[in-house]
Amino acid sequence: MILRLAVAGLVAGAASIAPLQCAHDPDPTLRREDTAGDALWALSQKFETEHDTTSAKETLQYLVDTYPTNRHVADAKLEIARLGGGGDAGGT
Repeated sequence: MILRLAVAGLVAGAASIAPLQCAHDPDPTLRREDTAGDALWALSQKFETEHDTTSAKETLQYLVDTYPTNRHVADAKLEIARLGGGGDAGGT
C-alpha cells in the first residue's frame, strides 16, 4: 500500500512539472527544415559543381523570380551575373 502511494506520488509529481520542462518556444535561428528557396540554392550549387552552368543559372533565376524575399536572392543575383547573366537576371 505504501509502495503504491509512493509510486502514485512520484507519477503525480513528475506529471505536474512536465509542462515546465517542455513549454518553450523553439529557437528561430535553428531551422529544422529547408525552405523551397534554400533547396533551390543548394540545387544550383550542385549544378555548378557538375559544370552544368545552364541548369545552375535557370535554377537561380527561378529562385529570384519565385521567392524574391528568400535569404539567398542577393547571392543568387550575383551568381547569375558571374555565370554570364542572361534574361533579366540582374534586373530584379
